[in-house]
Amino acid sequence: MTYTKYSASGNDFIICHSFVEKDYSTDAIKLCNRTEGIGADGFVVLVPTNEADFKWLFYNSDGSHAAMCGNATRACAHYAFTNGLISSNETKFLTGAGLIKSTIENDIVETQLTAPKVINEEFIEEGFTWYLVDTGVPHLVTIVDDLDLYEHNLCAKMRYKHNANVNFAKIENGIIKVRTYERGVEGETLACGTGMAACFLRANNLKLVNDTAFVYPKSNEQLTLSIKDGIIYFKGAVKKVFTTNI
Repeated sequence: MTYTKYSASGNDFIICHSFVEKDYSTDAIKLCNRTEGIGADGFVVLVPTNEADFKWLFYNSDGSHAAMCGNATRACAHYAFTNGLISSNETKFLTGAGLIKSTIENDIVETQLTAPKVINEEFIEEGFTWYLVDTGVPHLVTIVDDLDLYEHNLCAKMRYKHNANVNFAKIENGIIKVRTYERGVEGETLACGTGMAACFLRANNLKLVNDTAFVYPKSNEQLTLSIKDGIIYFKGAVKKVFTTNI
C-alpha cells in the first residue's frame, strides 16, 4: 500500500485510497504508532461511493472510529485533488457526520462543516462554565482568561463523563486561541478543526467575535473560521509531509 502523511495545522494524518471497504482499525493502530509506525493522530482510507466523490473511513490513533474531523477534511480534500480522485478543485465527500464540501486553492483548503447541534447551552462543572455542541463530533467548550488552566486530568475526566472532546478557549482582540483534548488520541493535540469550530461558535454566540475570526490552535498556525446562515466554514493551509510504500 501507498500511504501519504499530511499535517493540517499540526493535526497529522495518514491517508490512502482503496477500492476495498473494510475494517482498517488494526492498520490504524499500527500505522499511527509514533515509535513503531509512521505516527499520526488519525488514519483515513478513501473508498468509492455512489453518493459523493468518495467516502472516508476515519480512525483515531487508537483504532476507534470518529464521525468527523475538521482538519482531516481539509487534508483529504487536498489528497483527493493531488491524486486525481476528483476532477476539479471542489469536492463533496461522505463522512460519518454527513456530506462535507471542500474547496482547494493550492495548499489552502476551505471546508463547509455540517450544521452544528447545540446539546447543552451552559452548565457549571469543576469550577468552569461549559458549552456542549456537536460540530461533527461532540465538544465541550469553556472560555478562560488563561490557557494554562488547561489540565490533562481534568480534561480526561470531562471527556469520559460527557463522551466529548474538551476545549479551553481564550478570546483576545477578536482572536481565538484554543487548546484541545481529543478522544481517540486521549491527550492534547496540536490542533482540532471541529474543536476550533465549536469554540468559534460559542464565542460568536456570545458576541465576543464577529462572523469571521482568526483562530489559533496549539500549533499557533492561523486558521479562518466564519459562519453564514448557521453553517461554519473552516479555512487554512495543509502540508503534504511525505509519501511511502509499505
